[in-house]
Amino acid sequence: MSHEIEDETAVNESYSVTVPAAVRREAGVEAGDKLRWRVDEDGALSVELVKQQYGAFFKLDAIDIGEPTDAADDHDLVLGDF
Repeated sequence: MSHEIEDETAVNESYSVTVPAAVRREAGVEAGDKLRWRVDEDGALSVELVKQQYGAFFKLDAIDIGEPTDAADDHDLVLGDF
């Protein structure tokens, strides 16, 4: 970040907040990113930007295991049936 930005917003009745435009621009917040909220033992609130990662598996090649698969159904089977 090039310089410090400070702004404030109100918490609405559904406990949602809007990230101010200047803060979004300076921090590089984009749609799909997440904000990780923390409250320390002194009650101080901090927010960390968690960037959404796109294409993490883009360069992986599919392999033929000799039978059809369905990732939506099979993803929990990787560690075995519980």
